[in-house]
Amino acid sequence: MKTDSPHILCINPWIHDFAAFDFWAKPLGLLSIAAILREKGLKVSFIDCLDRFHPKESKKIKVLWDGRGPFRKIEINLPKGLENIDKKFSRYGIKPQWLAADLKKIKKPDLIFVTSLMTYWASGVKETIEMVKAAYPDVPVVLGGIYASLCYAHANKDTLADLVIKGPGEHHLKKIIKKFTGFELDGSNLSDLPDAYGDLDALPFPALDLQNKIAYAPILTSRGCPFSCEYCASSYLEPEIRRRSPENVFREIEHWYQNYGVKNFAFYDDALLVNARQYAFVLFEKIIASKMDVWFHTPNALHIKEITTQAADLMFRAGFKTIRLGLETTDFSGTRNHDGKVAENEFYMAIENLKVAGFEKKQLGAYLLCGLPGQNIDEVEISMHLVKQTGVQPVLAYYTPIPHTPMWESAVKHSKFDLLEHPVFTNNTLFPCVNSEIDLKHISQLKNLWI
Repeated sequence: MKTDSPHILCINPWIHDFAAFDFWAKPLGLLSIAAILREKGLKVSFIDCLDRFHPKESKKIKVLWDGRGPFRKIEINLPKGLENIDKKFSRYGIKPQWLAADLKKIKKPDLIFVTSLMTYWASGVKETIEMVKAAYPDVPVVLGGIYASLCYAHANKDTLADLVIKGPGEHHLKKIIKKFTGFELDGSNLSDLPDAYGDLDALPFPALDLQNKIAYAPILTSRGCPFSCEYCASSYLEPEIRRRSPENVFREIEHWYQNYGVKNFAFYDDALLVNARQYAFVLFEKIIASKMDVWFHTPNALHIKEITTQAADLMFRAGFKTIRLGLETTDFSGTRNHDGKVAENEFYMAIENLKVAGFEKKQLGAYLLCGLPGQNIDEVEISMHLVKQTGVQPVLAYYTPIPHTPMWESAVKHSKFDLLEHPVFTNNTLFPCVNSEIDLKHISQLKNLWI
């Protein structure tokens, strides 16, 4: 039985894509795992292949006012099956030689955790694991995250990972560490790990401090979503809705602000305003009372019907700067497909509430889905014009076919690519479910309408 505390290396892999930008994107799940292991006395290292602030970076690092910024990139070969398309494909993140040097610099790990985000970034995950295996061929690699969960069979077949896990990783930790390191988990270390489906307040704050720089902090107040939209995999990835207490979330925001000077926070929630009086409102009131100089962003979108007068007022006073609304379409008819989250009067009321609270046009955006299977692109243009008339910025959200969603079978049927062959064919840049050249040209024209 091994008694020495093992060394765990956590890695955020490269992105392979036609375009990528740091829109408040951090591997929150991996950093949460790192925090748990570190709290229990294990040595934890972190390598971020997407690190915009890598010590070897000699270019002037562009950081926008809200903490976002561009990734370093280098053009690479187009994926197999897409060699003839007129697009450039790139690796986003640090240089391969920087990764190789970073792997050599640290103490040899006993176990390596690699995460994954978008399913169509699969080849970036594969390349990252190949480099890790070249450096440490005898060290086990465990792959988790969104791609691993949604494309489990592909990840098992296409990567060199020794183990691929589905879903939240917390409840796998004890078994994984014992299996691959021989480290027995008794009452003094990991036996009291919180159940992944238990009390979220029992989890330590994600280990954002393992980064070279914290340009912003992602915040997750809940897991799961009360809706089951046809295009979304949230209910598959997180079947149950679980909430952190407002007090616990407030302490985390206060922690990053006071101890690390973090000013920008991005809510990753799918349901931030659901049951707002019990959760969000209490949190917002605590933030207002604290007088912290902080700014908040909602890249995952807010449920429009929950934006009451009180919600809008509290968000404005709490420091929300970027509001995104989950509209999807302005077809409010009874035959509306895909989701039923909002009625017409609720949309107009929400916009009015936000404006009265003090939000400006440049702060407000409404997501509109584009490129769905069988979608009439004229309807997208109509929606864009209607949203613009309300004084809100329409933001096109290009459809990505996602396995394990109700819309997946329709996407496979309508797609011009074999979506079952490789996740790269689901990339929304390719508009995989738009087969008409006329529609593709129309979408290209629409891109300029909301600027």
